[in-house]
Amino acid sequence: MENWDEVRTAFQVARLGTVSGAADVLGVHHATVIRHIDSLEQRLGVKLFQRHARGYTATEAGRDLLRVAQTTDDQLSQLASRLKGQGDAVAGELVVTSISGLTPILMPVLDAFSAAHPEVVLRYLTGERLFRLEYGEAHVAIRAGAAPDQPDNVAQPFFKLRSGLYCTKAYAERFGLPGGLHDLAGHRFIGEDEETARAPFYRWLWNTVPREAIVFRTGDVHAARAALLEGLGIGFLPHCTAGDHPDLLEISPPLPEWDAQLWLVTHVDLHRTTKVQAFLKAMKAAAAAWE
Repeated sequence: MENWDEVRTAFQVARLGTVSGAADVLGVHHATVIRHIDSLEQRLGVKLFQRHARGYTATEAGRDLLRVAQTTDDQLSQLASRLKGQGDAVAGELVVTSISGLTPILMPVLDAFSAAHPEVVLRYLTGERLFRLEYGEAHVAIRAGAAPDQPDNVAQPFFKLRSGLYCTKAYAERFGLPGGLHDLAGHRFIGEDEETARAPFYRWLWNTVPREAIVFRTGDVHAARAALLEGLGIGFLPHCTAGDHPDLLEISPPLPEWDAQLWLVTHVDLHRTTKVQAFLKAMKAAAAAWE
């Protein structure tokens, strides 16, 4: 293709559906967008878009072009991320993605790292979807479960997250205190909304107590923590943070089957960069103290 600018313009029009939207993203006049589209269609000899009152809709040929342009755009974004990760200074943007439930544990470490490296801009991303390191969506990912096996990623053991079973003193006053894991009958529990929960302690809960005993169910770890601290039922909390809540009573210490292995994952192209190595070192030092 002789002119990537025209392809990039067509890609944005197809993605956004309007000339004005593409012009805003590209930082050009809307007349430039129209000129690029007309020139590209003339050069290729096909119509890439159907024009209508609401905007532009890609034709079959336009959708083919969009798929190619999307791949190229992803590769350019990946390259830009790699280039930004290079250099000897611990500075610039550092993108970290994690499970949202780890936020209370990680935040003191992030704070200390930020204080030690004031020229770093930390972006901390959480969510259910798997952020793609190969496309530069993050520099470091903290993941749980089986060892990540993507061929271009470097996965290192972080630490085992141990969770205990707790209730509040207020709950114990209302419903009594179980004598241990053998004495859970008649009690109320806080659990994951789905029986196919990924967290090993929630899978244990679904397999151990009657369904109707799980009276508060949520897919939000922060809501589950709030429900536990409010006294709605018996629930799980990371063992390393439970001490922050003096009102909690431990029903049982952590069982091995409740453990969740955590991993530090980086892309091979960014793994050896100075700022990524500095961050990994800080994380490993914190994990050693927790264990």
